[in-house]
Amino acid sequence: MEREKLGSRLGFILLSAGCAIGIGNVWKFPYITGQYGGGAFVVFYIFFLVILGLPVMTMEFSVGRASQKSPVRAYYVLEKKGSKWHLHGYVALIGNYFLMMFYTTVAGWMLHYFYMTATGKFENASTEKVESLFNEMLARPSVMLFWMVIVVAAGILICSVGLQKGLERVTKGMMILLLLIMVVLAINSLLLKGGAEGLSFYLKPDLDRMKEIGIGTTIVAAMNQSFFTLSLGIGAMAIFGSYIGKERALFGEAVNVAVLDTFVAIVSGLIIFPACFSFGVDAGSGPSLIFLTLPNIFNHMPLGRLWGSLFFIFMSFAAFSTVLAVFENIISCGMDMTGCSRKKSSIINFFILLAASVPCVLGYNVLSSFAPFGKGSTIMDLEDFIVSNILLPLGSLVYLLFCVTRYGWGFDRFMEEANTGKGLKIKRWMKPYFTWILPVIILALFLLGLNDKFHWFKIF
Repeated sequence: MEREKLGSRLGFILLSAGCAIGIGNVWKFPYITGQYGGGAFVVFYIFFLVILGLPVMTMEFSVGRASQKSPVRAYYVLEKKGSKWHLHGYVALIGNYFLMMFYTTVAGWMLHYFYMTATGKFENASTEKVESLFNEMLARPSVMLFWMVIVVAAGILICSVGLQKGLERVTKGMMILLLLIMVVLAINSLLLKGGAEGLSFYLKPDLDRMKEIGIGTTIVAAMNQSFFTLSLGIGAMAIFGSYIGKERALFGEAVNVAVLDTFVAIVSGLIIFPACFSFGVDAGSGPSLIFLTLPNIFNHMPLGRLWGSLFFIFMSFAAFSTVLAVFENIISCGMDMTGCSRKKSSIINFFILLAASVPCVLGYNVLSSFAPFGKGSTIMDLEDFIVSNILLPLGSLVYLLFCVTRYGWGFDRFMEEANTGKGLKIKRWMKPYFTWILPVIILALFLLGLNDKFHWFKIF
């Protein structure tokens, strides 16, 4: 069976960027940028994106394009006889399932909030009422199950139609709309009275703020964000490499994806910070910012219902673009492993993904007594920890070692594949850095991530 191909280069870039762009871009990047010194943090972030994120993304793209297979079968084509690199293909597939076990629920939250904002549920609501609506959603499994099922059904339906007619067409439209909505929201926030102060806090370099938190802590935060923002290590990028031709060099394409991802992250802050400062609200982190702080702000804003609806449809697009990309990976792996059709793999995975997503939904209510990391933690925290702290960094390390060592594919073959076509290319002088320094950085990030959770030792 001939492998499907994407219809355009734009489709490839938007699909890959859609996979990388997620909820973390929207709440985490602006928050930590404000916390760690504004523009100074952004400089560190971009530096680490270039030296850390781009090489690994190029490697994933290269493995996908050279093998013309999904991540679960790619190593079989490229590895030396008798080696065991292909075992990581199965771990990568498990990682995709684990990611979707909680991401479908989060995407459902966004849709629910879009529905509540658009129908005026937040209008004239007090701060306490906004908070109670969030807690009410978490306490009602039926509500979260309803939206989660819609996310899974819509994602599977789009992927089942076909690569070009379904996934590529929908993602292109959705990503272009997402970028337009972001720009409109950002302009609106910047024009608010007091918005300029928020902009200054967000992007003006503040070395005092950075020193207060600690330069070491800031550097680690920038490394973490630049690495994890791109969803590397579980083959989520490799799959799109397998769908493209040889016209463009892959390092240049990785740069395009990273630029789009960074644009969304930075513009998210332009939406959030001026609005928070304009209404004298602390731009707190995490879900509280999205689900508690922002609905309160939209309540006090002229045309707040419109701006709130636009914001949550933008958030839904950001989450759903990741869902679609990972669903495609899972469905493609199913096709490669069993030889079945796209439709059959889609139907089987519809039921698997539904069942796999249920524990996360129930973790906030029926199963809330299960607290894997102590009081207040949930099943989602466990699933997120497995993906973010274990499978992404270690998976990236495997892709890296496979591409640079003689025990794997080897640097020469990797460089030849990555450099085929027009555009930015990998240079031979990069080999010592890729081989000796980059693995140590990724291993350090893995250990720092574990330490962040378990507090084995104090660093800064």
